[in-house]
Amino acid sequence: MASLKALKVRINSVKSTQKITKAMKMVAAAKLRRAQEAAVAGRPYAERLEGVMASLASKVTVSESSPKLLAGTGKDQVHLIVVATSERGLAGAFNTNIVRAARKKAEELEGQGKTVRFYLAGKKGRVLKRFYPNGIVADHELGQHKTLGFEQAREIADDLIRRFEAGEFDVAHLFYAKFQSALVQIPTGMQIIPVAVPIDAVSSANDGGAAVTYEPDEEAILADLLPRNVAIQVFRAMLENAASEQGSRMNAMDNATRNAGDMINRLSIQYNRTRQAAITTELVEIISGAEAL
Repeated sequence: MASLKALKVRINSVKSTQKITKAMKMVAAAKLRRAQEAAVAGRPYAERLEGVMASLASKVTVSESSPKLLAGTGKDQVHLIVVATSERGLAGAFNTNIVRAARKKAEELEGQGKTVRFYLAGKKGRVLKRFYPNGIVADHELGQHKTLGFEQAREIADDLIRRFEAGEFDVAHLFYAKFQSALVQIPTGMQIIPVAVPIDAVSSANDGGAAVTYEPDEEAILADLLPRNVAIQVFRAMLENAASEQGSRMNAMDNATRNAGDMINRLSIQYNRTRQAAITTELVEIISGAEAL
């Protein structure tokens, strides 16, 4: 049985931990509102641009002069999975769920005979190095910037486009956590290179037979929109991740605070029982000694 001193030290230690987790929960709650507003505000633009690009891809006649971001490389062998995670831990299963979804996609592609490589955006995605030690092509840290901005997304997008044009991969998929609430963050995957064409977009384009007129010209518009679309989708993932991370951390720290409280109660009961047993033993010894005299 633990001594009274050891129990008291442990109770004080758990109380200190509880203060830390409670403070972290309050900080996450304060950051969550701003991150949620940014994520929600960025969704309409990103979703609309994604829809426009899908519509263009379904209606434009792809030729040798078409941009590679639209037409692709003509192959579907090498797939690059961009895994966007956070720079810090203590956020529950937030990072684990993203990594698990990315690994599931990788296993599915490998089952089809494809070559899979990973592009890590965030420190917590480095756990993939244990499973794919030779499959990591880049490890991009996001913590080098104090605030989350479009410049970071543009930097990642430019690197992805450069690698794509150099022929390092044929298709790129982006994985992140879509924010629903502080309790729900959904791991989401989407194809960002080349532009994915949904089946419904193709059918609607074929049924409608609408002609698309470009002003000033097709090449100029697509040359600007295609790289911008990649950057916007990466930026949307970063905004969604920021909100999801704070929501998951707030929930995790709330659970940790409650667990610490339960542990303090159990340790306090054990401490009181041990103390009472010690007092009872001393009384018995005193009474026994008095009767012996």
